[in-house]
Amino acid sequence: MEKTPLLGKTPAELKDIAAAASLPSFTGNQLARWLYVRHARSIDQMTDISKAGREKLQESCTVGLTAPLGSQISRDGTRKYLFPTGEGKAVEAVMIPEGERKTLCVSSQQGCKMGCKFCMTGRQGFHGNLSAAQILSQFIAIDESEGLTNAVFMGMGEPLDNWEEVKRAIDVLCAPWGFGWSPKRITLSSIGVLPKLRLFLDQSRCHLAISLHNPFHEERLEMMPSEKAWPLEDIIGLLEQYDFSGQRRVSFEYTVFEGWNDTPRHAQALICLLRHLECRVNLIRFHSIPDFPLKAAPATRMEDFRGRLERGGLTATIRASRGEDIMAACGLLAGSLSKENQPE
Repeated sequence: MEKTPLLGKTPAELKDIAAAASLPSFTGNQLARWLYVRHARSIDQMTDISKAGREKLQESCTVGLTAPLGSQISRDGTRKYLFPTGEGKAVEAVMIPEGERKTLCVSSQQGCKMGCKFCMTGRQGFHGNLSAAQILSQFIAIDESEGLTNAVFMGMGEPLDNWEEVKRAIDVLCAPWGFGWSPKRITLSSIGVLPKLRLFLDQSRCHLAISLHNPFHEERLEMMPSEKAWPLEDIIGLLEQYDFSGQRRVSFEYTVFEGWNDTPRHAQALICLLRHLECRVNLIRFHSIPDFPLKAAPATRMEDFRGRLERGGLTATIRASRGEDIMAACGLLAGSLSKENQPE
């Protein structure tokens, strides 16, 4: 019989699990503390629960923690972890150090359905959603777990295509009985899956990053098939119904390709598209992938593009590239278990 993972469960759900094992109702709160505050890796470690109670829980339950197979460290300190998901598949999570900050780039799916042509994850197809336990394992099972300051759901997969499990993980991260994080420490990145985007905006106070990459419908559709189902115009229309002038932020991710989306025409269209939103545009350097025709825009061209956006009234930054030497940068995550790509 497959055992029930405890990670991802609320105190109320843990209380029901405890009751099913004939344990006192307060055991639910004990379990929550062991899982989310003390980061227990086994039921045996939960020593304020009686030995008989732990043995009873172990008959039907497991912590549900997935340990990484290993990691790779970049020259810049970025560290990529490989987590197995079964059947020879894996996902990657990336820890990015920057001064006092340690940000975890989290995966939410095994592969991705969205098929963006410039993304390695999208090229491998979709192989399944991660559970809340598998998502939370990325926070708990890495060496830097206790020092994490921020998280970005920008790893493998489209978070809003797995919103129920992603929301469950975010609820654990932000709940007083969970990790106790402020939602301001978390950013979710999406291509704009409607209507799940509305659910995210209504059910969460986390920051939002929209993968934009081109302001023109036909050109965006050429690289991002999701534009057909969820046009950028509709995404912006939804965002304009919400207030981003306070503590919650919205930003737009824009990978800059030489000669494709870095012209004055594109800059002006971006200015017109976003002028009614309190937002930021993050310009991202493209990292080459096999069999893809476009090239990264030179640094001077990216700076010129940023200047045009700023003169048009937008806030724009050029994001520093991290972890490219270990295939941990934007668009490079592939979760490969092939011999040559397995971490040490």
